[in-house]
Amino acid sequence: MTLIDLANPTRFLALTARLLPWLAAATVILLAIGLYQSALAPDDYQQGATVKIMFIHVPNAWLSMFVWGVMSIASLGTLVWRHPLADVAAKAAAPIGASFTFLALLTGSLWGRPMWGTYWEWDARLTSVLILFLMYLGLMALWRAVDDPSRAARAAAVLTLVGAINLPIIKFSVDWWNTLHQPASVMRMGGSTLDKSFLVPLLVMAIAFTLLFVTLHLAAMRNEILRRRVRSLQMMQASRIAFSTEMGTGSREENASKGAA
Repeated sequence: MTLIDLANPTRFLALTARLLPWLAAATVILLAIGLYQSALAPDDYQQGATVKIMFIHVPNAWLSMFVWGVMSIASLGTLVWRHPLADVAAKAAAPIGASFTFLALLTGSLWGRPMWGTYWEWDARLTSVLILFLMYLGLMALWRAVDDPSRAARAAAVLTLVGAINLPIIKFSVDWWNTLHQPASVMRMGGSTLDKSFLVPLLVMAIAFTLLFVTLHLAAMRNEILRRRVRSLQMMQASRIAFSTEMGTGSREENASKGAA
């Protein structure tokens, strides 16, 4: 099945109804394995047991940028290819991405307090991630502020593509500026610097969180499609009632005119 086939919302709903139980089961299993491996991981020789916050913080940080990337592709689908599900995908992803970003900021602060002696520092990485969180909130507000879904979709798509400029800034901020945040230790030239005892559970948790996003995203897209169908039905029903009322008023006026004559 291609993306063009999935342009039909009915086919999309049927496919996701079959996929979601399997995705949810795989997410739960991988999360359980990842949390078990994370609990068994040794303490760091410098950070002690606090290093285990990494297994929650890093997947959330990765997903905060990944979700915006997904929304950027969906925005291209809205503006360029006019795929009927593209704006649904973008709208459904925004609250999930905002949640991942908030958890990345929260766990980063909890990790930073014992490591850096402060919950927050206005360094390049932390500030750019905070901007990303604010952009998520701005997009969600935009969707609510504009009544016309097609106008909201186009405006949100433009804002999303403009906001994508922030993604490379977040990624390379630790290389471009002298920052409090440590440099990349997993995705870097020359391979990861993490020991296997940390790297394996971290990758398992990253895959589990990615599956969690896919599951939540598909479920949110289904809800959005069904919500739009209910809204369309309500508008059609309201139009019929208004038309019937108008016709009834017209008939009564005609009868009154005939009676007077």
